[in-house]
Amino acid sequence: MQSSNDRPRDGGDGPDVAVDHREGRDQACAEASASPRYDDPWYDALASGWGESAGGAAPVAAVPPMRSEAAGQAPRDAAEVYLEVQRSAAFQEVRSRYRRFVVPGAAAFFVWYVAYVVTATAAPGLMARPVAGAVNVAMLAGLGQFLTTFLLTWAYARHARLRRDRAALELRWDTQELTRGIRGGA
Repeated sequence: MQSSNDRPRDGGDGPDVAVDHREGRDQACAEASASPRYDDPWYDALASGWGESAGGAAPVAAVPPMRSEAAGQAPRDAAEVYLEVQRSAAFQEVRSRYRRFVVPGAAAFFVWYVAYVVTATAAPGLMARPVAGAVNVAMLAGLGQFLTTFLLTWAYARHARLRRDRAALELRWDTQELTRGIRGGA
């Protein structure tokens, strides 16, 4: 009988054959991970501005640090840690950046959608007007709904990558460090 990789299942020198193949890969993985990145544990090539021009983006204002340097006393429990994070200027800045994009974007998309539905209902003659061959205004507007959905999704992902991700990851890292002592971790 043969396995999916065209090797006999019971052939070879036994189970140590597979171990020999894995040892080479394990050594390569160990060498590749010999120098872990402690500065950004959630590093992602897309989050580093992939596809963005080097100087084309507007400068982003720095997010204030989550906790003040004078506050050296650790909170007593996890609920206090999360409340401290929620009250911090860094968290409030991340949330306000989120709201400044999502509220106008969602409102504009909702208005566009309602306009499409109302126009299709109230002015069927306008929507039935041919544009090119069998393609009419309603078909173009319907396809426009899909196009704007994809454009809004792209714009949201770009905004998150450029304006919020780094600050949110720093907040998560700080929160994990603060709660690590409470849970008894190292």
